[in-house]
Amino acid sequence: MNLSFFDQFSSPCLLGIPLILLATLFPALLLPAPNNRWITNRLTTLQLWCINLITKQLMIPLNKTGHKWAMVLSSLMIFLLLINLLGLLPYTFTPTTQLSMNMALAFPLWLATLLIGLRNQPSTSLGHLLPEGTPTPLIPALILIETTSLLIRPLALGVRLTANLTAGHLLIQLISTATIALLSIMPSVSILTSIILLLLTMLEVAVAMIQAYVFVLLLSLYLQENI
Repeated sequence: MNLSFFDQFSSPCLLGIPLILLATLFPALLLPAPNNRWITNRLTTLQLWCINLITKQLMIPLNKTGHKWAMVLSSLMIFLLLINLLGLLPYTFTPTTQLSMNMALAFPLWLATLLIGLRNQPSTSLGHLLPEGTPTPLIPALILIETTSLLIRPLALGVRLTANLTAGHLLIQLISTATIALLSIMPSVSILTSIILLLLTMLEVAVAMIQAYVFVLLLSLYLQENI
């Protein structure tokens, strides 16, 4: 059976049941269960240190009012980070390569930040649509442009995450296929491509972490605009 390069992005099924929900919930099994002890083991200590570091970085652009979102943003960051990294393992499925899932994460959170701004400071939120000192003939055009840029924010969040992860997975599969194909024909070239594959894999690990951070950081910046 011949498989295309894009078959890796289709959701796996078992007895006709999509397993994307199982792939989404699996990262939660890797986190140690909380208990009443102050210090348990090195894994729990490392987990708490990482969570504190992530929370501090995400709360830097926010004021005290936005610190109420610390739990939501930190949980989203850890969730995306684990899913992106687990998707780099062989014979695994990456749910964040699905645009529908990324949009399901981006749109409600973006809408929540927008509604918070319209409720707490409606004049300031609407004032972003028209910069101060705009010439009168340009007012209708600028309002239309700013409204369009506001509405495409969740689409940009979802497409950015999907495109970066999809491109990385495709490059890894292309180079790995070329490495196996050249092994019997030109071993020296195959060794060179395997080194490139190793470097690309290290780059994709960095991309997986950076994209999770950028996704949540942009959401925190959108939140800061509205509080």
